[in-house]
Amino acid sequence: MFRNYIKIAFRNLWRNKAFAAINISGLALGIATCLIIMLFVRNELSYDRYNEKADRMVRVVFRGSVQGEKMKESSVMPPVARTLLAEYPEVEQATRLSLGGAPRITYGDKSFKERDIAMVDSNFFQVFTIPLLQGDPKTALVQPNSIVISRATAQKYFGKANPMGKVLTFKDWNKTYKVTGVFDKVPINSHFHFDIFASLASVPDAKSSSWMTSNYFTYLVLPEGYEYKKLEAKLPQIVEKYLGPQLQQAMGMSFTQFRQKGNDLGLFLQPLTDIHLRSDFTNNLEPGGDVRYVYIFGAIAVFMLLIACINFMNLSTAGASRRAREVGVRKVLGSVKSQLVGQFLLESILLTMIALVLALVLIAMALPIFNELAGKELGLDFTTDPWLVPGLLLFGVLVGVLAGSYPAFFLSSFNPVAVLKGKFTSGKGSIGLRSGLVVFQFCISIALIISTTVVYQQLHYIQNKKLGYDKDHVLVLPETWVLGKHAEAFRQLLLQDPRVVSVSTSGYLPAGPSFSNNFFVSTDDNPSQLTKTLRYEVDPQYIPTLGIRLAAGRNFSKAFSTDTAAVILNEMAARTFGWGKNALGHTLSRSDNQGKKRTFRVIGVIRDFHFKSLHEPISPLLMTLGDNSGSVIAKVKTQDIAGLLASLKLQWSKFSPEEPFSYSFMDERFMQTYEAERKIGRILYLFAGLTIFVACLGLFGLATFTAEQRTKEIGIRKVLGASVTNIVGLLSCDFLRLVLIANLVAWPLAWWAMTKWLQDFAYRVSIGWWVFALAGVAALLIALLTVSVQAMRAAIANPVKSLRAG
Repeated sequence: MFRNYIKIAFRNLWRNKAFAAINISGLALGIATCLIIMLFVRNELSYDRYNEKADRMVRVVFRGSVQGEKMKESSVMPPVARTLLAEYPEVEQATRLSLGGAPRITYGDKSFKERDIAMVDSNFFQVFTIPLLQGDPKTALVQPNSIVISRATAQKYFGKANPMGKVLTFKDWNKTYKVTGVFDKVPINSHFHFDIFASLASVPDAKSSSWMTSNYFTYLVLPEGYEYKKLEAKLPQIVEKYLGPQLQQAMGMSFTQFRQKGNDLGLFLQPLTDIHLRSDFTNNLEPGGDVRYVYIFGAIAVFMLLIACINFMNLSTAGASRRAREVGVRKVLGSVKSQLVGQFLLESILLTMIALVLALVLIAMALPIFNELAGKELGLDFTTDPWLVPGLLLFGVLVGVLAGSYPAFFLSSFNPVAVLKGKFTSGKGSIGLRSGLVVFQFCISIALIISTTVVYQQLHYIQNKKLGYDKDHVLVLPETWVLGKHAEAFRQLLLQDPRVVSVSTSGYLPAGPSFSNNFFVSTDDNPSQLTKTLRYEVDPQYIPTLGIRLAAGRNFSKAFSTDTAAVILNEMAARTFGWGKNALGHTLSRSDNQGKKRTFRVIGVIRDFHFKSLHEPISPLLMTLGDNSGSVIAKVKTQDIAGLLASLKLQWSKFSPEEPFSYSFMDERFMQTYEAERKIGRILYLFAGLTIFVACLGLFGLATFTAEQRTKEIGIRKVLGASVTNIVGLLSCDFLRLVLIANLVAWPLAWWAMTKWLQDFAYRVSIGWWVFALAGVAALLIALLTVSVQAMRAAIANPVKSLRAG
């Protein structure tokens, strides 16, 4: 019997090749899209779960609020790890990680600039599951000046030689480090990636007892089944006990007084597996994902698969008349309903399996493109994932049953006497169901059109918003501190180039990776009130080079020796201090960790400019005069950028032949800040287009069946004088009405979803009425174009042939 079912299924597929092709292609696209998105979602949810203790690990983070200014930092103070380990028995292990900068490392005649370096505690490899290929994870980093390196780093420096015991020279640190371990690589689904881990035992600051600086990423291991919130509830006691006295010394007020003024500082815990998707901190080790996008794309995957299944249901039930006589004959010959249901479900599963094979081919073709869009390395590996083949087969069966269940029960329920007499009708129920499914398909499609339009608007707004500084034609040469005493000579050489307008030296940049200092200050008219600001250390050329405008006062000048104790505020800082336009001449005071007080006089106020992401509002900013050599910032005016860069590279090599010449442009750095949104936008555009295409594919099939079912009616209407336009309008009207209903459902849903998304931006576009009108008109035109192709074919057919049909 099963063999007979297979034979009949293939005959029916061959007999209805056009509609089988539509079903298979639509289903294949739906399955392929669903599987690609599921790979993406699975990857996002897998971050840091490679650790054997992942479900027991938490990161200690720092949050605070000073005068309404929020502080959100993922690194904490040096003594936090050892303090929590000593104070609370539920903390089984504690380990720290600190960034190691970008030193030049040499071995023999080989020299490389290394950027992926971390300083870690000796128990780091006992906490994180990064197996060592060589060395003992318990002792590899116990001794000072010891390092554990990746296999790739070992091959880079030592070739095929055994790296163990070899000594690398860190030139910028004037230290040598001995290789005591080798690991393969940090898993790609980790919230950090480093090639070199050096012992923190070599760093004096790691032993500091200061609770006023926070440079250490701190991780704890808790007992099995322990609720981390219980430990988190105890942390305020630790903060008051240890941070309180140092706050008193530095700021002249007790921790209680500090809180009474509406301020607060505290330590909190974050599960390790939440770091990638649920981090809103300013200094994460790497840019993370966003759990909201995981939900969005997960929903798109489900909707895409549902739309493909809906197409199958619609086409199968709409084409039921073609198989009505077959069902009638088989029932008369003794077939029971369960046999007919089995036959039709088997056909559905067979068609789904063909679509699944085609989907796998599409995935193989599309994954490289998707990986480039999403910045991922996703893939279907049948050798390493033993569950993949049975999982896909089960997935195919489930999709086949889902897509074919309603058609199977619908087709098997025909009355044999009625259908053999030619009185078959699809029934109001099936028509109503098909109409509802079409509304659902286009509701999703219209919502995606609106969403992609709003995303494009917001990204365009970000790219073109006036930032308050010039980001165009600004060249950034990073890490110019390596030039040492030659930094000023290099700057002067740049100024001699007619293509260079002005040059500034500072590591504080308004776009991309930058230095950042929190500055707690009090004012002369309110000395007991502390305010949190950010501080930029700049030279006199910084403001003109970046085109920042002065609102009042003057810029720094080396002609005034007192400017070392001067400060320039942004307008937000002036408003926060209550001075408004009368800030000039006021003074600010700041105490260091030892309680030593320093006073600054306001000499200028600059216009507010966006020195943070547009996700955040402009906050108070102070600029002080300093000789910070972090980067050279050059305003250039030339069409010959390649020639200028070649000249700069030549000059750089004269001063620092060992250091590689690197550069970036400020506008590129700015756009990198929103790379995550741009990636999400591109992926959303792609899936929106695919969803609309699959929905139209189903609509095309339905229009074809509708035209076939009304062939005689169309012939009669043409004989009676109906025009082609009248017939096209007749066949299109019902479908356009459904699309109009879909608009009314989709508009409020899309408005709610995009309003929530835009709330993440401090500066955002408003959703205008025209966005909904555009989506509605676009959907109607797409549907009209899809339906009218078949409607036109039916309308221009010979009416004589139409009347003879059937």
